[in-house]
Amino acid sequence: MGEPRPAIAEIQTPMLRIHFTDADLARTSVAAGADPMWELVLSLHRLQTRQGRTLVDRWYTSARERLSSSGLTHDVKNRLVPITPRTMYFPDFLTPDEGRLGFDEAVEAIEGLPRKELDAQLGIVATMGDGLGAWARSLADGDLRARKELAETLRDYHRVALEPFWNDLHADVDADRVRRSRDVLNGGVHGLLHGFEPLMRWEPPVLGVTYPGREDIDLHLRGRGLRLIPSYFCWKYPVALADPELPPVLVYPMHNGVYRTRKENLLTSGEERVLGNLLGATRAAALTAVADGMTTNELAARLHISPAAASHHTRVLREAGLIVSTRDRNHVLHTLTTAGAELLGAGRRA
Repeated sequence: MGEPRPAIAEIQTPMLRIHFTDADLARTSVAAGADPMWELVLSLHRLQTRQGRTLVDRWYTSARERLSSSGLTHDVKNRLVPITPRTMYFPDFLTPDEGRLGFDEAVEAIEGLPRKELDAQLGIVATMGDGLGAWARSLADGDLRARKELAETLRDYHRVALEPFWNDLHADVDADRVRRSRDVLNGGVHGLLHGFEPLMRWEPPVLGVTYPGREDIDLHLRGRGLRLIPSYFCWKYPVALADPELPPVLVYPMHNGVYRTRKENLLTSGEERVLGNLLGATRAAALTAVADGMTTNELAARLHISPAAASHHTRVLREAGLIVSTRDRNHVLHTLTTAGAELLGAGRRA
């Protein structure tokens, strides 16, 4: 299911109501990492609109430049964009459950999709917006060459637009997972679901999600549980699959509240001056402590320094691209970036 175009202000926004049983609560989990196909589809949405673009500006400009220099812009525009419309629907087959196993497994699942399912889902797309272009119509008609071209274009887009940014993206996902794990430790699954407010509202046994569209939607999990997937490219509203019979997932935007003070990772830029600012026992101890996920006040208590001093040290670490800081209700949670983990690992091996 896709993300909505702007709703008319005076129309009340419908809700997605997800109904849990006790068995569903026991089977609810947060994904181990970003899902490669959900990120691929939602990144295409960010290319199609200015909405939400400022939140992904670390990726947007360089991705467009790489797509242009690699000659992929035409294929992305004529093959991928028509089948990933930024509307209330895009095909579920583009985000298969196999994405939890990896990108290659997901593409193989798309290649092996029965023609009947492919036709049905693309048929829905054809009735919306501008419909299907010539290439997408041939894909819907069962053209084997078009299906092969789809797989090739997905792989090329992933390699050029997403792979160079994946470690950076995953650092933000890891920061979100630390936040969710703290919610679980403090309140179990109920604490996890309450922790998504105000993005979602947990009123047991129903999770209410703002979900613009034409009408309310009720999703009954029926003992299957719910897999919550953090997403860098998801904007404003969570996204679910259109088919309620598929394994239930809810993809949610995790960039709200995450901030960095620099766009580039300075560890790879050769700016020794910034690294020089990191030398010192207190800051090294701060970096070590943040490896477990820590708020500013917790860090101050751990290091026996004032909160103001702890805030200063985290700011320097953040400017160096070594940590990510996430606003979590009334406090800020700090976690390592990939570069920070690598530096910390090198220090421990030394």
